[in-house]
Amino acid sequence: MLRCGADHLANFLSAEIVCTSFSIQSTDEMKFRSLKIILGFSIGVTVGVVLVACALLCIRLRRKRFKVQRSNGIIGIDNILSDSVIDDEAAHASRQNGHSSWWRMHDKNFVTSASGIPRYSYKDLQKATHNFTTVIGQGAFGPVYKAMMPTGETVAVKVLATNSSQGEREFQTEVMLLGRLHHRNLVNLVGYCVDKGERMLVYEFMSNGSLATHLYDKDARILSWEERVSTAQDVSRGIEYLHDGAVPPVVHRDIKSANILLDHLMRARVADFGLSKEQTFDRRNSSLKGTYGYMDPDYVSTNTFTTKSDVYSFGLFLFELITGRNPQQGLVDYINLAAIGADDKSGWDEILDSRLNGKCNIEEVRTMAALAYKCVHKNPRKRPAMRDISQALARLQKTKHNIEHLSQAFSFAGEGNSEVVEQIELQIAKLNKLDSISEKHEA
Repeated sequence: MLRCGADHLANFLSAEIVCTSFSIQSTDEMKFRSLKIILGFSIGVTVGVVLVACALLCIRLRRKRFKVQRSNGIIGIDNILSDSVIDDEAAHASRQNGHSSWWRMHDKNFVTSASGIPRYSYKDLQKATHNFTTVIGQGAFGPVYKAMMPTGETVAVKVLATNSSQGEREFQTEVMLLGRLHHRNLVNLVGYCVDKGERMLVYEFMSNGSLATHLYDKDARILSWEERVSTAQDVSRGIEYLHDGAVPPVVHRDIKSANILLDHLMRARVADFGLSKEQTFDRRNSSLKGTYGYMDPDYVSTNTFTTKSDVYSFGLFLFELITGRNPQQGLVDYINLAAIGADDKSGWDEILDSRLNGKCNIEEVRTMAALAYKCVHKNPRKRPAMRDISQALARLQKTKHNIEHLSQAFSFAGEGNSEVVEQIELQIAKLNKLDSISEKHEA
């Protein structure tokens, strides 16, 4: 009896243990399954959120870039010159001349350029240049011709030579940039031609030619100091617009006297944008381009260009105006020798263009030379920005105009007002001294 009861108790306990074990296993399995579901759901949601965020970011960046391009007249390379018409024969000739196929196969009926620059046919420009016989210059791009358009407008036509050191990419750069860059101190592009395998750029005509001609041609009229100061101011404004007014900023990379043209009013304009680069999109890294003698040593050593590379070239350009010497003929060594013995600004007198001796205000020469020397500092970070340079040149011109105005007043003062004249001259001297102290403080 007792044995039978023990057996029943054992069986009962065994059943309970089995049930309990089964219950525990079932609970663990449910917890594990729930955990798997929760983890899977969390990972899925996280991946989904990341993908949506990436998609929104891409869309936002595309819209932002499109707005920037549209506001600047750039809708992409294919659309900018989408009115270019090249038939099969012309395309074949283009391939033979080594040009890329970038321009080919556009819709002939699409005759409006997104950049707003008119397209001319080969025949149009052939007629305007009298069968390309009116040559007025020769550059790295190719020959330049004077042309008379049917509207009566006089223009300059640059033709890309087949053996040109500048090629298709530079041609595209000029059209894209000048299609959106407009400033009174930049040479305006008024048209282009892509026809019969030829590449041509049509500019407004600058009747007084390049600045280099006026500085170095023996038969050219000698530029006065006043004209040189005015030219420096004009060029600084043009470059300032490229650096601070253009979006994204543009680095010219080839500032030199040969690329500065003078209109009928002797107003200077920056030209030749074939080597220019947009600083943001190109990340400032590029193959070495420019003109020997004008190139920033930091750019040469690092192969990285910035707006301060243009500042260096502009500094040499200022010294070119002051000295009448070409940077390709040892101008930098000449400057360094003058700087060794320079006492503040007075040491720059000896480098003045001999043709200007006795014909200019020596204080203005010293001020401009000191400014130019800051521009060619070895450390790019210590070079002034173009807006500061432009403002400094503007102050120089303003002071000059005030002195000229007072000088005219002196001529009417006469001997009876000599004491008043002396007081005014004394005040001018004090103002010049204050300007000098201010410049030292800024330096």
